[in-house]
Amino acid sequence: MAAVIFDVDGTLIDSVDLHAEAWCETLGHFGVEADFDDLRANIGKGGDQLMPGFVPPDLLATRGTEIEEHRAQLFKSAYLPKVRAFPAVRQLFERICADGKLIILASSASAREVAEYLKITGVEDLVAATTSSDEAAHSKPFPDIFQAALAKGTGTPASQALAIGDTPYDAEAARAAGMGCVGVLSGGFDHRSLMAAGCEAVYRDPQHLLEEYDRSPLHTLGR
Repeated sequence: MAAVIFDVDGTLIDSVDLHAEAWCETLGHFGVEADFDDLRANIGKGGDQLMPGFVPPDLLATRGTEIEEHRAQLFKSAYLPKVRAFPAVRQLFERICADGKLIILASSASAREVAEYLKITGVEDLVAATTSSDEAAHSKPFPDIFQAALAKGTGTPASQALAIGDTPYDAEAARAAGMGCVGVLSGGFDHRSLMAAGCEAVYRDPQHLLEEYDRSPLHTLGR
């Protein structure tokens, strides 16, 4: 059965600015100055890929785990309550299921965060499986998370899977995993950067993808 594998942050939920704010506050707590816009451009990577670009190597080596744990707790307590789903996420998922395709979530967030995101989007009953940073040695743009998604017992080969994401890192990870990718602009990256990273089509947001479903790569997937 064909599978549609969704990124979450910036794709299904409006959380990119909140993650950037949490990272900014966290790094400041550890004495690291970082520009919000620079951080925002790196949201979509996991902490293992983001931190080396901002945290000095000696601090990263001695306190990297502490920094990431601090960010996770800060996000959960101060920012997660502000997260909202983009419009039409459930309706899009219902359309995909009606089209005979599996839905898997593949996020660079922790398993705890992904569980909260499922509640926020209200799609628990429509999702076949979820994966998170806890199941990948390396986060996006490495392909580990998408590969873990395909290994969740669905039996779907990469050639019959399509990733949906909002960043070039999603497209790069999908390509490295051997699957196609469709982009959405809801996370803040522009059309050109998503296409350059390997997206075969780009839509405004989940609602736009739903509106264009019958003309999209999702509809032709597996046919």
